Amino acid sequence: MKYLFIAAALALSTQSLADTIIVQSTTSTKNSGLYDYLLPMIKKDTGIQVNVVAVGTGQAIKNARRCDGDVLLVHAKEAEERFVADGYGEYRHDLMYNDFVIVGPETDPAKVASASDVIEALRRIRQADAKFASRGDDSGTHKKERALWQEAGIDPVKGSGQWYLETGSGMGATLNTGVGLSAYVLTDRATWITFANKQDAAIAFEGDPTLFNQYGVIPVSAEKCPSVNREAAEIFAQWLLSETGQAAIAAYQVDGKQLFFPNAN
Repeated sequence: MKYLFIAAALALSTQSLADTIIVQSTTSTKNSGLYDYLLPMIKKDTGIQVNVVAVGTGQAIKNARRCDGDVLLVHAKEAEERFVADGYGEYRHDLMYNDFVIVGPETDPAKVASASDVIEALRRIRQADAKFASRGDDSGTHKKERALWQEAGIDPVKGSGQWYLETGSGMGATLNTGVGLSAYVLTDRATWITFANKQDAAIAFEGDPTLFNQYGVIPVSAEKCPSVNREAAEIFAQWLLSETGQAAIAAYQVDGKQLFFPNAN
């Protein structure tokens, strides 16, 4: 791996810094407990104090465009690449991945479990007039969901407030809505694994390669945003991309299940 974390060099570079950075982040990384696990390691190795603002990916990118943050860690690759192309990011690198799943009532009234792919699963939900709870918040998950509905040839917004329930909330709140109303929900697997209020809900559909969920890390441009802590942001990003950071991400588990799979490039 070309990103080599040299603890001694980083220690020298951080000794003179009383560094704090803001990471604008998707909610899934925070809600999964990943930051609670990683940030103490980063503080120990680099001396950098990391404060996380966990919002939907769309909002995180908007915040970073307003220079309210030093690093982006989100999961909407097309929007991330546009952020860099517009000059707001120093660079973007793949960091880790997991996948999306559709959860719903264990009875699976739309019979999505036997669907051949996720597009058929969504069509079955619509054909069965089953409820579907959407984040509706321009998050990375919501962006993915909208793209899937479009591929399925369905405009769910026409059913807004009827079978299509837009919560305008984060993943946890949307899952609570879905569970409470026996609705299907698209969620990242990490959030589902750590979600406590499953009741009689379960994964209804999984395994389609289309549900691949890539996360990226982007230091915010010092040229666009002179107030950013460029040196500390770079050290933070390189720690995550290094062998040390990638091994730490791979080692993180909840209930014996690995939540994120490192793939820095």
